[in-house]
Amino acid sequence: MLKIGLLGAGRIGQVHAVNIVAHPQSELVAVSDKFPEAAQKLAEAHGASARTTEEIIADPAIDAVLIATSTDTHADLMEAATAAGKAVLCEKPVDLDLKRAVDCLARCEPHGKPVMVGFNRRFDPNFASLKAAFDQGEIGKGELLSITSFDPAPPPVSYVKVSGGIFRDMAIHDFDMACWMYGAVPEKVTAIGSSIVDPAIGEAGDFDTAITTLEFSGGRMAVIKNSRRAAYGYDQRIEFLGAGGLLVAHNVLENTVEKITHAGATKAKPEHFFLERYAKAYQIEWNSFVQGVQWTEKLPVPLKEGIDALVVAEAAALSAREGRTVDVAKEILS
Repeated sequence: MLKIGLLGAGRIGQVHAVNIVAHPQSELVAVSDKFPEAAQKLAEAHGASARTTEEIIADPAIDAVLIATSTDTHADLMEAATAAGKAVLCEKPVDLDLKRAVDCLARCEPHGKPVMVGFNRRFDPNFASLKAAFDQGEIGKGELLSITSFDPAPPPVSYVKVSGGIFRDMAIHDFDMACWMYGAVPEKVTAIGSSIVDPAIGEAGDFDTAITTLEFSGGRMAVIKNSRRAAYGYDQRIEFLGAGGLLVAHNVLENTVEKITHAGATKAKPEHFFLERYAKAYQIEWNSFVQGVQWTEKLPVPLKEGIDALVVAEAAALSAREGRTVDVAKEILS
């Protein structure tokens, strides 16, 4: 039984708390948050204790921590937790600054403790099935990957200002998916963006609509479309064209009822937002972490791969800002 400390009692921390408690091989021991009352409320709801973050990390009886705090704390907490001998599952991104993220990897690795980054979409059953089919050679060589990721509505501008921007905050999930599908980091990145959904987002220095093209070795490509507004719901789709066919993962709908009458045919809209759409993925993600730690297996999203997604986000942000293609090896990794 893994004893878990949860750092962060906000919206995503609450999602993780439910999954920790529901898993037969993990126990939620303690919760911390910068707002003590939030930690107390979540802890009481799940039979845990509210403590400070420092107390949780220092407790030798706690085997692992799940970091669901603000992004600017992720690297520091991962370093402290691994130094204290704890396994870590940390929400994405590792940090908003690539150099800081790379430094974090260098400081965590010597402790030899497993660290996993929470790119939960890899664990979505549909996307995972698509990846498995590709890996098994069902469409042959992958040639063109297309990822659609549209939010139902833009976030508050106050969030945009501290989020790191659409590429580091939103599209980074899709960059991770593209790297995961191809098993590599792209060689070149070209991105364009605009603020046509909410002018205030543009005034804050960010985009709300973007298209990113990734060029991988051997001429393989990926096209990622992002928008902060899809009036019909949370649009999450993947198409993967290969030499021998096409793999498609469609949206998950609110229900499976299709109405067919003389007036036409209708069916339900996509799930409204990520909490509903990826509920199952969060459960599978947590199970994968628990199993990996218990059986000392390689975790599915190691820290290095979490940094790879940030590398692509850095390149995309630079490309959109300067209106040109970015050579990843020469300009980002050098």
